[in-house]
Amino acid sequence: DAGLDLFAIARQEILPAETRLIKTGIAIALPQGYEAQIRPRSGLALKYSVTVLNSPGTIDAGYRGEIGIIMINHGKKAFLVVPGMKVAQMIVTSFIQTKVIAVKDLDSTTRGERGYGSTGNR
Repeated sequence: DAGLDLFAIARQEILPAETRLIKTGIAIALPQGYEAQIRPRSGLALKYSVTVLNSPGTIDAGYRGEIGIIMINHGKKAFLVVPGMKVAQMIVTSFIQTKVIAVKDLDSTTRGERGYGSTGNR
C-alpha cells in the first residue's frame, strides 16, 4: 500500500464535535526535499464519521517531534480510540522547492481569470 499505517498509543474518547490530538509514539527524520502527509482512514470516516481535521497534515523535513494526529468526531456518538488502533496513514513524498518572484503582470492564458467552475462539467 502507498500509506504507512499510524497507530494510537493511548486510550482516548472523542465526543461528538470534539477534536483530540492522538499520540502515535513515533518520530521520523526526513531528508530535505521530502515531506510526509497525514491522511484520514476511509473506514473510520465512513463507519464513524471520524477523520483527520487538517487533512492532509504536513510533516516537514526539519520536524523531529512525535507525530500526533488531529482527529475530529463529526458523528453523533462518542468514538473510542484504543492503543494499537489504526488512526491515520502517512504518505512520504518528494516535492519541488519553489522560488517566489514578485511580478507586475502575469502572462495570459486561454482561461485567464475565470475561476471556480469555469472549465465546465465535461
